[in-house]
Amino acid sequence: MKRTLQGNYVSSVVAGEAVRAFVPSPLPPTPALALDHATRDRLDRAHLAVGRLDGVSALLPDTRLFLYMYVRKEAVLSSQIEGTQSTLSDLLLFELEEAPGVPFDDVVEVSNYVVALEHGLARVRGGFPLSNRLIREIHEILLSRGRGQSKAPGEFRRSQNWIGGSRPGNARFVPPPPDAVAESMGRLERFLHDEPERTPTLLKAALAHVQFETIHPFLDGNGRVGRLLIPLLLCVEGVLREPLLYLSLFFKQRRADYYELLNGVRSEGDWESWVDFFAAGIEETANAAVSAAHRIVAMAQEDRARIQTIGRVAGSALQVHQALLTRPVTTVARLAADTRLSIPAVSNAIAALTEQRLLREITGRKRNRVFAYDRYMTILNQGTEPA
Repeated sequence: MKRTLQGNYVSSVVAGEAVRAFVPSPLPPTPALALDHATRDRLDRAHLAVGRLDGVSALLPDTRLFLYMYVRKEAVLSSQIEGTQSTLSDLLLFELEEAPGVPFDDVVEVSNYVVALEHGLARVRGGFPLSNRLIREIHEILLSRGRGQSKAPGEFRRSQNWIGGSRPGNARFVPPPPDAVAESMGRLERFLHDEPERTPTLLKAALAHVQFETIHPFLDGNGRVGRLLIPLLLCVEGVLREPLLYLSLFFKQRRADYYELLNGVRSEGDWESWVDFFAAGIEETANAAVSAAHRIVAMAQEDRARIQTIGRVAGSALQVHQALLTRPVTTVARLAADTRLSIPAVSNAIAALTEQRLLREITGRKRNRVFAYDRYMTILNQGTEPA
């Protein structure tokens, strides 16, 4: 359904040239959404897929093992959309302080994302509301190190930004002027809290994502924060017990459609097409996460069965294997700390796992060697190759 312009333009002068900045109307849309049967069916399938994903926590021996790596995969993908070239392996090496040759700013941005997401999750699990204060806290952590340090971390912008183009005058889109940001974000916060009316969670996430991207309240990091809000909202509203659903890969693979649909909402009020796209992303992403969880469980069981046949080092090798499920790129010293085994015991276990082709040394060095659990990394790396 196409409506009229979903907001109004405000004329101003920025750096000596006239600019028309867009201020979005408050949510929910007017007139109300008119979803056809196909989109309603897609939303139903998305709800079912999210339910299956939520149930996967009962399947996993330890949900934290899957979550630890899945959060890092999301950090890599979300940052790649913003132009970083870091891979999942780069991030894991950086966390080991073993990342020679990796662009420092790129991998720092990805690492910041992990910390910001974990902070947000801890806050909402502690009962803190999904609010503008929390959004600013997340943003402050996101830009605490690296290229974003000079972009007012944790503060709504006080100057005009723009999307596309070299200046506001030739930009593809100009978000609200700085004096309209606080009010626009206040309206979004009230919508998140079901004012003026209750909105089903998946619809709320779909509408709120567009609104946040349209307001673009920060000087930098808006895309990453906007994508991060989706799993936070699903957890806050009890749709997911664990933050296992991330849309960055779906958005990355359909970037042109994503931007075209956002623009269609702003200029023509075509919320329905966006909701259909968003629901398809939820369904596809949830199903992919469930499949990955099943593959990881099957892989872990198969590999543990192989390890149990390798003789006297099997006991220590099983402990090392358990640690690898949390940290699949690691060192002898880190494994010793994680398992509380001696260095010789860990070294013998690694030798056995390498002989079984479950581990691979990835540096080629004689000292300070780094080992990767290849089968696990293959599952997790799917889709994380830089574009």
